[in-house]
Amino acid sequence: MRRIEVLGPGCANCRRLEANARQAVAMAGVEAEIIKVEDYGAIMAYGIMSTPGLVIDGKVMSYGRVPRPGDIAEWLLGA
Repeated sequence: MRRIEVLGPGCANCRRLEANARQAVAMAGVEAEIIKVEDYGAIMAYGIMSTPGLVIDGKVMSYGRVPRPGDIAEWLLGA
């Protein structure tokens, strides 16, 4: 099972990224656990300075923007 973390305080872009991640999981046909990380200390531990951030299996895939569901699905299949 893949582990997807959505990093951010719960802003509109963070919620949109979570929705895109859920759509990407369905598109890719993989099993994944999606976790919202709102704690600033935990977010900073990934070394990102702008949210939202997307982490797949411990690897930062994007930050400071909202990737499209298709992009996330490709990362899920290729990561």
